[in-house]
Amino acid sequence: MTLQLNETHDVLLRSWVPSANQPESDFPIQNLPFAVFRRAGSNQAFRIGVAIGDQILDLAAAHAVHALAGYTELQGGHFTAAVNAPNLNGLMNLGAPVWSALRLALSRVLREGAAQQGTLQACLLAQSAAEFALPAQIGDYTDFYTSIHHATAVGKLFRPDNPLLPNYKWVPIGYHGRASSIGVSGQQFRRPLGQTKPPASDDPVFGPAKRMDYELEIGIFIGSGNALGDHIGIEKAESHVFGLCLLNDWSARDVQAWEYQPLGPFLAKNFASTISPWVVTLEALAPYRRAWTRDAADPQPMAYLESAALRDGGAFDIELEVLLQTEKMRHDGVAPERLSLSNFRHSYWTVSQLVTHHTVNGCNLNPGDLLGSGTQSGPAPEEAGSLLELTEGGKKPLTLSNGEQRIFMEDGDTVIMRGWAQKDGVARVGFGEVAGTLLPART
Repeated sequence: MTLQLNETHDVLLRSWVPSANQPESDFPIQNLPFAVFRRAGSNQAFRIGVAIGDQILDLAAAHAVHALAGYTELQGGHFTAAVNAPNLNGLMNLGAPVWSALRLALSRVLREGAAQQGTLQACLLAQSAAEFALPAQIGDYTDFYTSIHHATAVGKLFRPDNPLLPNYKWVPIGYHGRASSIGVSGQQFRRPLGQTKPPASDDPVFGPAKRMDYELEIGIFIGSGNALGDHIGIEKAESHVFGLCLLNDWSARDVQAWEYQPLGPFLAKNFASTISPWVVTLEALAPYRRAWTRDAADPQPMAYLESAALRDGGAFDIELEVLLQTEKMRHDGVAPERLSLSNFRHSYWTVSQLVTHHTVNGCNLNPGDLLGSGTQSGPAPEEAGSLLELTEGGKKPLTLSNGEQRIFMEDGDTVIMRGWAQKDGVARVGFGEVAGTLLPART
């Protein structure tokens, strides 16, 4: 199930792109994530790129000059069509062996001393000169609820005596979200309108949501899918995952509180979700696998959600950070301020379990489908992945360093999320960032 370490992970590898060799770079040669980009302000078609340091390698341009020649496993019409496409769906559909072979080819041609350096120099564009689109055409979006710390903290706000419902420890909880309103980092969206029920009123009211929140999540992009009626077993689940990104699933908490029973979130969630442009492959994250455990006092996973490989390395050690920049901070030139720092390793359910559970009933997944991990909160209060938790449901305002306070988001606020994996003796693997800004409600 798990991808093993190979020559692409060698910590001693260096690139002929100097910025990729900086210790704090999110995008060293050991990472090589994918995005869809074009030159900012141009009318060029969007195309697939690979991050290397502060540059983007145009994959179609590299293929056109035969820089990847010699890697015969990549040749053929399907690969050529996939790398020339305006999104990653075609490449996602080619499957894990092709993704791995492409990663090896890119690693070799971008290393110091590569014969292709002169040819590929012209295929680079600075990330600062680019604009990004969604990495894939997202046909379907499912959001899960995999952090037991988030589920318990939120449950205590609404059900103090019974915060965690009995099904939580048995089944990965999820709901079908809205794909059409997912945007790439930099997305701006209006404060949504909807029904809410004030505590002192017997009847609901209609108007702008007042309790706007973010949710710190990991996005999981499906690569090759499965046929309707088939399922993806736990041993093969990760071979169907193209990679991970950062995801902010914006939430209108007051709308959610009124509407979510009995069928779950609807208008409280479907107005916007924002993802990072870069998709980091599972192979790039192989050095950051962690053993996955389940408390012995808890129910252990049913057989279809259990495997030895899952226990050995089914979790990922990814740091996840949330920062806030208010409109006043931007005006005053003040940098964004950290609100919390968590880690994906705290997740109660894993990537492979989510894929397997999603398909166990015969549901068909397609290339480019997106799964959300749910809010990734850790066990400590400062690891909370939402304002709902950080302010204890609005009871304890946050005071920022400039004196401003926040219970929930205000118009003009920008939330920035960053992710990275880093430890001694291994190259840093970063996700870049995902940023989104709340605008006033429409009049």
